[in-house]
Amino acid sequence: MTDSYVCSLCAEELRDPITIPCGDVFCLECIKIYWDQADQVGVYSCPQCRATFTPRPVLRRNVPNVGPHVPPSPLPELAPFPYLKREALCDFCTGRRNRAVKSCLVCLAYYCETHIKPHYESATFKRHKLVDETGHLDRKICPQHEKGLELFCRSDQMCICVLCTVREHRSHNTVSAEEERAEKQKVLVVTQSEVQHIIQDRMKELQELRHNVEVLKGNAHRAQAASDKIFSEMLQSVERWHAEICQLIQANLQAAMAQAQGYVERLEQEIMELQRRDAELRQILDTEDNIHFLQNFPALSIAPEPMVPKVLINPEFSFGEVTKTATDMKEHLDDICKRELGNMSKKVSDIPVYVLIPRSGGRIKAPTRTDLQEPKTRADFLRYAVRLTFDPNTAYKELVLSEGNRKVVRKRPVQFYPDHPERFDGFCQILCAEPLSGSRHYWEVEWSGEFSIGVAYKSISRKGKNSHSLLGYNDRSWSLLCSESGYSAWHNKMDKDLPVSTRATRIGVYLDFPGNSVSFYTVSESMELIYRFQPRFAEPLYAGFGVGASVSLCSLEKNT
Repeated sequence: MTDSYVCSLCAEELRDPITIPCGDVFCLECIKIYWDQADQVGVYSCPQCRATFTPRPVLRRNVPNVGPHVPPSPLPELAPFPYLKREALCDFCTGRRNRAVKSCLVCLAYYCETHIKPHYESATFKRHKLVDETGHLDRKICPQHEKGLELFCRSDQMCICVLCTVREHRSHNTVSAEEERAEKQKVLVVTQSEVQHIIQDRMKELQELRHNVEVLKGNAHRAQAASDKIFSEMLQSVERWHAEICQLIQANLQAAMAQAQGYVERLEQEIMELQRRDAELRQILDTEDNIHFLQNFPALSIAPEPMVPKVLINPEFSFGEVTKTATDMKEHLDDICKRELGNMSKKVSDIPVYVLIPRSGGRIKAPTRTDLQEPKTRADFLRYAVRLTFDPNTAYKELVLSEGNRKVVRKRPVQFYPDHPERFDGFCQILCAEPLSGSRHYWEVEWSGEFSIGVAYKSISRKGKNSHSLLGYNDRSWSLLCSESGYSAWHNKMDKDLPVSTRATRIGVYLDFPGNSVSFYTVSESMELIYRFQPRFAEPLYAGFGVGASVSLCSLEKNT
């Protein structure tokens, strides 16, 4: 074997030969590991001629002209961690070789569990240095001096042997491998800490993603159930409309038949009278008694008066109008369903399920969705306007509802509400009937007297005068307390006073359910933020209120 076939780093036949910019040839793995040690410095040198390169050259397979014995081979896929060990076999086993467990830096050999014993038992090997088998024993030997690599040259950022300090690395900053390892180990400990921190963050993100996926599935199941219920009710309504139309047809038919029956009976009676008159006339005409004829003539000579007017079916009356009306109703229903389904499908399809946030910061906005931006103006918020109504079953005994359950007023005389498991009996509070989840929602209220506004899970306690049922004073709810003196944010027995320049009688609430936030604003064109909660929602939310004097849900026109 000639030198042109040998890698100067491993002193073995070239494996996957690589020609670097200076023209020297090395094994792909050898030069990669050699340059990996110089990554921190950023200057890469040729182990043969000491030529330096910045930045690190890109390694590409190149078959040098070393004769026909070196067949071209494809560039192997570089392992992400080239320092991971490869399995080595014992150099002293005969026949089937066992896996090596130790290597000796003096003997430059691999040993299995059996053949390593003399190194532990014999004083001859007392000064030999054993290390764990790493599969790269040849990398621990200086390729020029065939001595063990025991030192580290900080000037060239590479491992060297003792003889290297005489010539190649003379006057360089060299330290023992142990000392350099201790310094670099500190760096790796910091890196490991960072990696562990990243792992914890990723695990947390994974848990949140799985949680959000479950929330998404729950929202889909609830939407499916609500859709089934609504369409079932729609089918029942259509059946009721069908029954009413059938009843209308039958009622009109029965009335027409009853009226016609009256005409039939009167016509039959008139015919009978006329037939009797005809019989009398026939009889008087056939008599031979002239005196009898003359005496009855005056009465029989007068034409009979008609008893019943002529009856015809009004051509303008037709049950076809009912058919036309039913057809129009069907077409209107189809138009409404097509239009609303198209709008709903577009809105759902345009909202991406996932938003990607680069690790370096910033936010990637889906190309088909401008609504992912945080609303800024009132017009932006109105895109998410939702119509809410107060739930009478949750109303405290002093609350009176009006305006289609859109306004609630506190009156001291107790209202006689029936008992209900969802009714608040300790605090003057009320929830809305509509569950909120899955997307973004916005509503506005006008208030007077001290009051609280917020959102709560359906599972919030309703009974007793304690923190479990007070809006914002437990882990089931979040609220903003509004009074003449200002605002304060409440959640889970913690309250925070908020400095606000102006007091507003109209409050806007923006719930970003997928973004896990609920925000309160003073309503204006620019929308001044009062406070924002950023929890992690686990179930649908309901708008809730603590009423001091009155609260009205404002009618909003949703922008499209």
